This record gives sequence, structure tokens and C-alpha cells, in this order.
Amino acid sequence: MSTPAPDSRPPQLQVAQGVARITLRRPAHRNRLHNEDLAFLMESFRRIDADPSVRVLVLDAQVLPDRPVFSAGYNIGDFQAGPPEVPFEQVVDALEQLRAVTICVLEGSVYGGATDLVLACDLALGAEGIEMRMPAAALGMHYYASGLRRYVSRLGVAVAKRAFLTAEAIDAQALLRAGYVQELVPRAELAARVDALAAQVASLSPLALDSLKQSLNELARGEWNEQKLRDRAASTMASEDFAEAQRAFQEKRKPQWKGR
Repeated sequence: MSTPAPDSRPPQLQVAQGVARITLRRPAHRNRLHNEDLAFLMESFRRIDADPSVRVLVLDAQVLPDRPVFSAGYNIGDFQAGPPEVPFEQVVDALEQLRAVTICVLEGSVYGGATDLVLACDLALGAEGIEMRMPAAALGMHYYASGLRRYVSRLGVAVAKRAFLTAEAIDAQALLRAGYVQELVPRAELAARVDALAAQVASLSPLALDSLKQSLNELARGEWNEQKLRDRAASTMASEDFAEAQRAFQEKRKPQWKGR
């Protein structure tokens, strides 16, 4: 097997201080995702879910300074080899379902199926000047079901129609207004802002984060169950973490979370 070129390597997973980081590493090829990359992502998600110390996942990408692209999605050329062993839709769904809070970092623009990776994350920060484009109709494709659901539930049907029915690029300010990204940051300041946000999220109660994320995602999918929400609220109020939070407040210190 030949060694990949330095500018075209599989993604990388790193874990430190409660924060996992997956980095796409094919900048010269607009960080397109190959079948082997999909398998790597799925295995990484399994490892993250199995490690209770991981509270945050940061998904970012190496980009070229002159034409930065977070990702152009699935490599169309891989279609010629037949269906991937791990379907792209399954990977994105697994990202959405992760226990950890997920932060997508758009240092560059995002295209195709990769636009759904952003929607599957809980938070997204972008560099000023990025754009997003969904070219499914230009490629003669009807998009997969869960991706359409995420587009409509996260952005609303009007923005989803603009993306899918025009195949035109949407600029950074429009993405901010639509909630596709929550912040736009000068590219030189993006890494520091992401690190600060990841540290802030990692400092919060893992029990509360887990239950809140589940409830918010269910509500976004239209899975309204008031009793389930009330049960989760009662469970956190009866937890050791809630009691510890009260003690820490009185003692003017940071809580020591146990996740139960």
C-alpha cells in the first residue's frame, strides 16, 4: 500500500482533558471524504461514546490558506467502487446522536454532504468570509431523508428550499442569520475561540449536558414527550451532581462533577 501524500491523509482523532478532536486532513482535495474516512469516523464516534471522560468533540479540518475548504463532502469518485461499507448518512446520523457536545469548526467553506455534518453538530463556529453550497439538484440527486430532516428542523423550510432548490452559495452573514453557524470569527482568532468554548462546555455538568442534548434533539425532530422531559428534569434535580453544584456555589468553588 502506498503512503498517502502529506496533504491527503485520513482523519485524525486526538483526546485530551475531556475534549476529543477529529481533524479532516485532505486540504489539497477540499477535504473530500473517502470510504476509509467514513469507516474511521464511525469507529471514532464509537470510541468517544465509550469514554465517559470525553465531554466535547471538536470537528475541524486542515485547510489551504489561499482557498480554505472545511469539506466538499463524499468523494463522488468512490461511487464507482459500489456502495460504501459505512453509508455517509449513517455516519452523519451517528454524529448527531453522540453523547458528547459537538462543535464544528468552519475555518473554510463547506459544500455537498459535508453541509449536513455541520447541522449534525450541536454548535458551529465559522471564519468570516466562508460560504455554504448544497449542489444536490445540480448533480441530479435527491438528498437522503435524515439530511433533509436536519435541514428543515435546524434552519426552517425557507432556508432549506433556498439551499436545495437553487444550488447557489449562501454567504457567511446569511448563514449566521439562519443559525447555520452561531458565531463568525476572524480566521486568525478562530482557534482560540473554539478552545475557549470547548473548555467552557467541558466544565459543565455532564449529566445535565447529556439529558439536555437528548431533549433538545428530540424536540427538533418533533418528538414531543412532556413526561420524558419532566422525568429528566427530576432526575437531574435528585442527582449527586446537583447537590455538588449547590455546595460549590455556597463554598465559592468549581463543582467536582461525578456524572451521576
